[in-house]
Amino acid sequence: MDDLLKEALGIVKAQASVRTMTEDDMLAMVHRLAEGIRNISAGITPEAEDEQVAIDPRKAIKEKSITCVECGKVFKLISKKHLATHGLTPETYREKCGYKKGTPLVCKGLQRERRKKMKDMKLWERRA
Repeated sequence: MDDLLKEALGIVKAQASVRTMTEDDMLAMVHRLAEGIRNISAGITPEAEDEQVAIDPRKAIKEKSITCVECGKVFKLISKKHLATHGLTPETYREKCGYKKGTPLVCKGLQRERRKKMKDMKLWERRA
């Protein structure tokens, strides 16, 4: 059992070195991996999982990433193409998550960069 936890910690450590993870993300990943490794070593085969990934929509949009509430995958922006794999449009996804109508489905950092670029371009001013 101790070896399983060490294996899970090693995997999480490798993930944390290449992407930004909160403490809660790391703990959840350690628990999931340890349980998965335990099941595999016990000979339990994973069933086809149709269960929903429990992600709080309010915590899904972070500084450097946005997490899909449907599948739990992490992106910089959630595209129409990805939402189509879940049978959703951006509008229905926003409704389902309880986001406001105009909420961009991008991480906060990318949103800030785009806003700055648009301000620098000053498209609202007439050009001579």
